[in-house]
Amino acid sequence: MTTMTTRATDPAAMLNGAARHSGARCAALYLVSAASAGAALLLPAALGRTLDLLLAHAPATRWVLYCAALVLLAVLLDACETVLAGTVDARSTAWLRRRLTGHVLATGPRAAARFGPGDLVARLVGNAAQAGTAPAARAALLAAFAGPVGGVVALGLIDPWLAAVFLAGAPVLALLLRAFTRDTTRCVADYQRVQGRIAGALAEAIAGHRTIAAAGTAPKEAARILRPLPDLSRAGHRMWRVQGRAAAQAMTVAPLLQLAVVAVAGLFLARHRLSVGEVLAASRYAVLATGVGLMVGQFASLARAGAAAGRLGEVLTEPATVHGERRLPPGPGQLELRGVTARRGGRTVLDDVDLLVPGGTTLAVVGRSGTGKSLLAAIAGRLADPDAGEVLLDEVPLRELTRHDLRRAVGYAFERPALLTPTVEDAIALGPRPLSPATVREATRLACADDFVRRLPNGYATACADAPRSGGESQRLGLARAFAHGGRLLILDDALSSLDTVTEAQIADALLTHGTHNTRLLVAHRAATAARADAVAWLDGGRVRAVGTHAELWGLEGYRAVFGDGGLG
Repeated sequence: MTTMTTRATDPAAMLNGAARHSGARCAALYLVSAASAGAALLLPAALGRTLDLLLAHAPATRWVLYCAALVLLAVLLDACETVLAGTVDARSTAWLRRRLTGHVLATGPRAAARFGPGDLVARLVGNAAQAGTAPAARAALLAAFAGPVGGVVALGLIDPWLAAVFLAGAPVLALLLRAFTRDTTRCVADYQRVQGRIAGALAEAIAGHRTIAAAGTAPKEAARILRPLPDLSRAGHRMWRVQGRAAAQAMTVAPLLQLAVVAVAGLFLARHRLSVGEVLAASRYAVLATGVGLMVGQFASLARAGAAAGRLGEVLTEPATVHGERRLPPGPGQLELRGVTARRGGRTVLDDVDLLVPGGTTLAVVGRSGTGKSLLAAIAGRLADPDAGEVLLDEVPLRELTRHDLRRAVGYAFERPALLTPTVEDAIALGPRPLSPATVREATRLACADDFVRRLPNGYATACADAPRSGGESQRLGLARAFAHGGRLLILDDALSSLDTVTEAQIADALLTHGTHNTRLLVAHRAATAARADAVAWLDGGRVRAVGTHAELWGLEGYRAVFGDGGLG
């Protein structure tokens, strides 16, 4: 398993997968690049032959046409190469983004907790686009290599001494390229890492824009977001210095090699060993053989793509949730946590928690902030897995259930529900199975949301982006979605916190009387909500301090302190 995971997240393997996704187009791009390099290699020989014929006053019309045809072919191949490269870039980028998005969604909250939403978006958008250029850059590098290799071979065909003169200095160019590739990869990785930090800080500020505006700290936040800019600037300058130094060094060596080849060719011309046309061809092949400038650019592109692929691979190393193959047998929805321990950020949030919620009952989970209520709610429905222990639904461990059975059996409502669909009706119907309009409307009435939905500009057909709503109204839509899909276990993670007391009481009554869900687990902050539950689990310091009815626990001073002075017995 470790070997397969390493192979799947290796940057080279990932880039190979992107290339295979555009197999036919990628192959066509390689062929066109090779043909373009071939045309460029034939042209100097044709020009040299044409020049010799013209100087000898021999018929040269056919060779002039050959030269024109080669020039036209090079232009056409260059256009095809540009179109194919753009297509391959787009398809490779799309493949990488689909793979990364699917993995992040399969991983669940762990990926966002490890990398942060902003950094994840930066990797998904910017780094995937950079990595997606790798297949086309490889094809371009093939053409860039074909020029120097073909140029050296052509020099050898004109005269072996010309190739020998060039090859005497070739190792210097090879060493320069090797050093450039190594240094560029390191600089690009630093640059992309700082970009991710800025993106993460920006995402945090966007999420908290109301707090920033209310506090009047926009300039401070802007400074915080842009604080890594000097690091970004230094990394960028290092990157350009490396590329500029490599290009300058290569361009210093290249003209000397060209000059040496031309000098030897001129000497052979004086000795009548070469013709004027062959000297012209040799001078052009010397330029092709020293085409390091193109190779520097392609190596830089591949270095950026490789560094970007490495950042994508880091996300893919986060293990995705693996589901079992067991089906859920009929049952009342009994929920049981056995020895559940969960750690976050090096801290034990839940410590050896044992909890039993009989089928058909309502359990309220209460506790001070930071005691692990939301984490317990996530683990209870397998939005997260514990580090130790297990969770069972009707005696079946959640890890062993199929994804389909698990998501049909467990419904969720959150403090800030996300409305991800085009219309309000679609948002309520979003779930593991299609719903009829009648079911959607009944669930909306149970959530006390039908009246305000009907007052929207287009009622249930109103676009979510155009539906003005308060935090409480958004929560009611989330509750309606949970009610609509039924299931044997409903988990409300602080999903009543923004409701007024009257609406909360109405929804609580609907929860207790409506038979859509057999068992209910509520994260509660109000004493009135806890009082309506069949039982209350009091979390304190990551452990269950006590379980009982609200009236029974109210005699405990620590329990009363959870609700503050405003709590009602």
